[in-house]
Amino acid sequence: MKLDLKIQYWVCGALAFWLVANGAYAQKEFDKEGHRGCRGLMPENTIPAMKQALLLGVNTLEMDVHFSQDKKALISHDPYVSSKIALKPDGSEIKPEEEKNYILYKMNYDEIRRFDVGSKFYPEFPQQKKIKTYKPLLAELIDSVETFVTEHHLPLPQYNIETKSTPEGDDVLHPAPEEFVKLMMQVIFSKHIENRVIIQSFDPRTLEIIHRDYPAIRTSWLTANPNSCEDNLKTLTFTPTIYSPYFMTVNEETVKLCHSKNILVVPWTVNSTEEITRLKSLGVDGIISDYPNLLH
Repeated sequence: MKLDLKIQYWVCGALAFWLVANGAYAQKEFDKEGHRGCRGLMPENTIPAMKQALLLGVNTLEMDVHFSQDKKALISHDPYVSSKIALKPDGSEIKPEEEKNYILYKMNYDEIRRFDVGSKFYPEFPQQKKIKTYKPLLAELIDSVETFVTEHHLPLPQYNIETKSTPEGDDVLHPAPEEFVKLMMQVIFSKHIENRVIIQSFDPRTLEIIHRDYPAIRTSWLTANPNSCEDNLKTLTFTPTIYSPYFMTVNEETVKLCHSKNILVVPWTVNSTEEITRLKSLGVDGIISDYPNLLH
């Protein structure tokens, strides 16, 4: 007799919780995270970027999730096809004023996949290698990564997955939080990577749902405001696994407070050796960078 899917999630979650509690999945080394794969070196949030980040020795692949109209979880930072990084299927430019014509949640995935998100020069990241590529499904990315690490005899990575949701975007730019989390977690459990997943967000609603329904899944609270670490942590009704603030807001007190609460500190997005050195000296537990080659 098959268990209900939700019960299966709880059983898997309970097992993962026991393993975490007993140190089986404890973080044992400095967490080197490739932001959107390795955005400084390869087209962001693409499979080639994830593979390159793995070759550079990252522990964790950081990425963003949105949804298509046909409710498929896909990897994208923006809720639309961005004129900064993408070309139309025919190779022509997207004008900035046209972006809102290409909202991902209003297009089926087959249409989204036709856009080229790797050939256009990105002035902010002049080292970025240009290759023709596309926005992948979350499921496809996981499959590709798992195959890649096996073939190249690399360690299994962690996946730091951001829920790109806001109250204003509910049912307009993305599913509302309950559906967003449910659809995303279905993919994660179907790929059996739940023990290597971190769900991060600036949206406390999705983190609260993860904590309630999938308590064994690790969570990361993203912040980008000038508020104190203590005030930011009070926004949540629970203690997250990771506090992930904008790197300029991190100081010695931030690290001390988080560590006193058994919270890891993983700042974003750190792209200079000077800042990496400063943050390591403060005792942060990891760093998210567009240039993961600098983390060595």
